[in-house]
Amino acid sequence: MENNAALAALAALSQETRLDIFRLLVAAGDGGLPAGEIAARLGVQAPTLSFHLAHLKQAQLVTRRRDSRLRIYAANYPVMSELVAFLTENCCRGISGSSATGAQCSPAAAACVPALAGPSHARSRSPARVPARTARSLVRS
Repeated sequence: MENNAALAALAALSQETRLDIFRLLVAAGDGGLPAGEIAARLGVQAPTLSFHLAHLKQAQLVTRRRDSRLRIYAANYPVMSELVAFLTENCCRGISGSSATGAQCSPAAAACVPALAGPSHARSRSPARVPARTARSLVRS
């Protein structure tokens, strides 16, 4: 991943609503969610959601597809994995006395596998910054 792409992704995620949207989509898995369901789960107005989804799409963190009249948004796992790899590329290098093991520094160890982001993964923990009502709805799904 190039610096500019990483900067765009990090800038997109640096806003609370966009971070909540992205984390919800990661928890939803490969199937993604319709825009209306995202808005309902997060309590966001449609025009506001559209604005934030456009930022995430421009940063290539989410994909959009049409299913009849619905617009389905999903996390772009390859780009997310590239971002994690970029951020951890130099993890623990050149630090004498570092107690971190290769597994702790490996981007592959931290990268999300879409199969893990399905409903069973969503039940295992609540997203840290998602509002409580949203975390409850994730657990129910």
